Amino acid sequence: MTRRSISKRAAVVTATTVLALGTLGTVAATAGPQHDAKPTKKQIAALFDGWNAALQTGDPKKVADRYAPDAVLLPTVSNKIRTDRAEIVDYFEHFLPNKPVGKKIETIVNVLDSNSAIDTGIYEFTLTAPDTGAKRVVEARYTYEYEKRGGKWLIVNHHSSAMPEG
Repeated sequence: MTRRSISKRAAVVTATTVLALGTLGTVAATAGPQHDAKPTKKQIAALFDGWNAALQTGDPKKVADRYAPDAVLLPTVSNKIRTDRAEIVDYFEHFLPNKPVGKKIETIVNVLDSNSAIDTGIYEFTLTAPDTGAKRVVEARYTYEYEKRGGKWLIVNHHSSAMPEG
């Protein structure tokens, strides 16, 4: 082999190695930590079902577990804004004796990114008076703002208000 052919081979091997390393670097960069895929609108809308099921337990702490520690709750049947877990538990201690059962009437979901979404619309609650057992239905507007924290979807803002014309 001549000195020239050895130089050509070395150049080809070097170029091939650089190309291969560049390709591996690109693959490694894209194979690194992946961001979660955006949830579907249906997945976000279904978070209400979990919250509604927590209501059915009658345990205010289980309901409060659906909220982030720094969540804000603007509740339907209280004028007080709830801004921490203790206040949210307190609200549900007073609300749950009415055995609320929620049902969405209209929902609009906006998935903002892989870790945040908003579900807003109209729902109704069937409430049962603890003393008489009489049932009544209350229609309300709602907004749930969700964030995925530590791999779990939590409510960070929840606003619910009775329909003004109802």
